[in-house]
Amino acid sequence: MDASTAILGFTLTALLLTLTPGLDTALVLRTAAVEGGRKAMRAGGGIVTGVLIWGLIAALGLGAVLAVSRLAYTLLQIAGAAYLLWLGWKLISGALKSRPTLPADDPPLVRGERWFLRGLLTNLLNPKVGVFYVSLLPQFVPADVPVVAFSVLLAGIHAAMGLLWFAALVLAARPLARWLRRPTVMRSLDALTGLALMGFGLRLALSRPTS
Repeated sequence: MDASTAILGFTLTALLLTLTPGLDTALVLRTAAVEGGRKAMRAGGGIVTGVLIWGLIAALGLGAVLAVSRLAYTLLQIAGAAYLLWLGWKLISGALKSRPTLPADDPPLVRGERWFLRGLLTNLLNPKVGVFYVSLLPQFVPADVPVVAFSVLLAGIHAAMGLLWFAALVLAARPLARWLRRPTVMRSLDALTGLALMGFGLRLALSRPTS
């Protein structure tokens, strides 16, 4: 397999993964509908930054620890599940209030950084993403290329497609912005997204390491 064939194969695989509805899509859609497009793209930027970091970790061989160490996987699994459950509960509890707002006790960061951090942590605290990259990237790395540089290139392709997908979601939500920002609709979106995040968290907490 030459480099061009590897890039094409990985691009098609990553495209299918990007378009598959999941946690990232739910988070960006909710943010676009309730908080606006800029903040949604900041969350998307955090998510794709996590993809780049996982790609680098896998390229350096550190991600293999998750595949062989039950303790490392379990610790990251617990942290990720706890974060998703916490974030989901905050959205649900906020939806029960008369005015849907972001949790007041979010980390004391600059407002523009909060959504980026939320997307970043959602991605980095999911050990399945790490194991996925450890198992996927080597299949698309030819023998005659620099492993780290080529792996980062593949992760960059995945990240770029993710940003384009998130931008499409933001644009799709824009015509409905006025309706989506009605208080009852916002509370419903927060509640549904919170339930989805808690569902992902529970599934992550109850899943077993793949070995």
